[in-house]
Amino acid sequence: MVIEQNFYMRLALNEAWKYQGLTYPNPAVGCAVLSKDGEILAVEAHKKAGLPHAEVEALKFAYLSLSNDKKILELTQSAQIHNYLLQNHNNCFNGATIFTTLEPCSHIGKTPSCATLISKLKIKKLIVGSLDSNELASGGNKIVQDSGVEVKHGVMQQECDDLLLPFKLWQKDRFVFFKWAQRLNGTVDDGVISSLKSRTKVHAMRDVCDLLVIGGNSVRVDRPTLDARLVNGRAPDILILSRSDDFDKTIPLFSIKNRTVIISDSFDVLKNYRNIMIEGGSEMFESSKEIVDFHLAFISPQFGGNNSFTSREKFKILNVLQDEQDIITWIKRDR
Repeated sequence: MVIEQNFYMRLALNEAWKYQGLTYPNPAVGCAVLSKDGEILAVEAHKKAGLPHAEVEALKFAYLSLSNDKKILELTQSAQIHNYLLQNHNNCFNGATIFTTLEPCSHIGKTPSCATLISKLKIKKLIVGSLDSNELASGGNKIVQDSGVEVKHGVMQQECDDLLLPFKLWQKDRFVFFKWAQRLNGTVDDGVISSLKSRTKVHAMRDVCDLLVIGGNSVRVDRPTLDARLVNGRAPDILILSRSDDFDKTIPLFSIKNRTVIISDSFDVLKNYRNIMIEGGSEMFESSKEIVDFHLAFISPQFGGNNSFTSREKFKILNVLQDEQDIITWIKRDR
């Protein structure tokens, strides 16, 4: 039934959105595995470039559920998991169904081919959201179908395409997203707003960003570092959007090694970068809204502050998550 298919694909989508902004240069992908009796065995996602793809992670934990073979938990490399599953599955996946937001990859790169693995595990059905537009990795559905697995694609395709959009954009040009944190009354000033978990997530995003954009006034007032210290990550290059280049160079962001700091009154430099995060409030929002692809809001369940985030823009909600405190919302302008 369509409703059932959408339910399971939604599980995969929600898991993938948890890692949106963290997988560059790879796409965010989610996967759910069901037993032959319809039991949900695993729901996993691709978490970071170099780590196992979503299908491999989901099959790993589905295998654990079916076999109780805890040795597989010791394996973290994709190739190790692939080989272990091929050698030890003992047809435990017979009759299983896989839901994945993106067509399984066909090529062998930093990780083995997910499509080839699926084709050898006696899976019954593969349900796919988006087809892979990357010529190098596409064709996975055919590999799986040629092995005798029933393959269907296009389930919740629009939602899966929305999830995939950042990957498509930075493959061709660049992806730009605008991040802000606010309280329930819309204020964005007067101290720390987000939870530690949310701030750690933002630092992880900075770790994989090419460029971070911030307004000149924010730099002067907040005197930020704008690094990724909470995840021991790299600090992205900085564009300070300002009409004046008169800044106190003792502000911490200027002293980060291996970082380029650009001061400009335009966004022209963005053409040299592919994965770009903008941080700011209402003024920066208005200045950048025509070049931004997605917006990301961290909403803290508290009141306070003085200056509210104001805009008359309307948005389409892409995904809503909750961490230990905050509501995390990916949205895009409803143009």
